[in-house]
Amino acid sequence: MNFSKITGTGSYIPIIKKENQKFLNHRFLNTDGTEIPSSNEVVIEKFKAITGIEERRYADKKYNTSDLAYFSALKAIEDAGVDKEELDYIILAHNFGDVKSAAIQSDILPSLATRVKYRLGIKNPNCVAYDILFGCPGWVEGVIQAQAFIKSGIAKKVLVIGAETLSRVLDKHDRDSMIYSDGAGACIVEKSDTDESSILSHATQTFAEEEAYFLFFGNSYSKNEDPDVRYIKMHGRKIYEFALNNVPKAMKSALDKSGISIDEVKKVFIHQANEKMDEAIIKRFFRLFKKPTPDGIMPMSIHKLGNSSVATVPTLLDLVLKGNIQDQEVKKGDVIILASVGAGMNINAVVYRY
Repeated sequence: MNFSKITGTGSYIPIIKKENQKFLNHRFLNTDGTEIPSSNEVVIEKFKAITGIEERRYADKKYNTSDLAYFSALKAIEDAGVDKEELDYIILAHNFGDVKSAAIQSDILPSLATRVKYRLGIKNPNCVAYDILFGCPGWVEGVIQAQAFIKSGIAKKVLVIGAETLSRVLDKHDRDSMIYSDGAGACIVEKSDTDESSILSHATQTFAEEEAYFLFFGNSYSKNEDPDVRYIKMHGRKIYEFALNNVPKAMKSALDKSGISIDEVKKVFIHQANEKMDEAIIKRFFRLFKKPTPDGIMPMSIHKLGNSSVATVPTLLDLVLKGNIQDQEVKKGDVIILASVGAGMNINAVVYRY
C-alpha cells in the first residue's frame, strides 16, 4: 500500500508589518456607508479582544502571490532534500491570483502553479502544475489531493503550496479588513512504504446553500469609491456560528476514520482566522469526546501574522516544526490534526502521524 508522508516544509512571511495602531486614521464605515459612532481606538480594541490580532504582514509592492508561493516552495524543496525535476505535481492553493499592488484586476493566466514551476526552472513536462480555488482550506485540500495521487500510484512526490496577498483586495473602510494579511506556506508530500509517519485519514465538506455566500466579493462601504471595483467581504457572525457548529464535527469524522484515540492527539493546527473562534472550535471538538481541552494543544500565529487565508496552516506548521513558536513542538510519532474552514463554505481536516 502507498502511504503519504510530509518530508519538508517551508514558509514565507512578508517583512512589512502593520500594527493595529496604524489603522487609527482609517475611516471605517457601516455596510450602508454611514459613520461608525465608536472611535477608532474603541474599534481596534474590540477587534484585538475578539481576534487576538496585534499586527499582520503585507507583501512588498514588488511581489505578487506567485512570488510568495515560489519563496516558500524553494524552502520546502530544500527542507525535503528532493530533486525538483522529480516532482510529479505542483498544487497551488490561492483565492485571488496575482493582484499587483494598486491594481484592480486579478491575473491567473497562466496559472500560479505554472508560474512557480517556471520560476523553479523545472524542465520535466510530466510535472503537472495546477491551482486550487477552495477558500481558506485550499492548502489542506491540496495535501488531501496529493495523498490521493500517491495512493493511486500515479505520483511519488508532490509540492503543495498555499499563498495569498489579501492586502490587495481589502476595502479600507471595512473593519474586517484588519483581519487579513499576506503570506505563503508549502510542503512536500512523498510516497512512503509504511504508515509509521503518514496521513492517516481526512474529511472534507462543502456547504453551498445559504452558506455559499458567507464570504463574497462586494463594493466598498464608501460611496466615493469606484462602484465597479470589488473587495473581499464576509458575514462574520454567520461564519463564526457556522464554524462552531460544523468544524468540530468534521474534525471528529476525520479522527474517527483514523481509528486513533483522541488521547493520542498532540497538536491541532487550525486555520488562523480568529483567536476566539479557534479556541471555541477546539473546545467543542474535545467536548464531542467528553474530554477537556489539553493545555497547549493549539499553536497560534495569528497574533503577529494575522489571517493569510490558505497560508495560515502551512505557515503555522512550518514555524512549529522549525522551533519558531515558543513552547510548541511536534515530536516523532505525534498525532496531529490539520483543519480549516472558509469560503465555499468548505471545511476539511487531516489526521497525520508525524
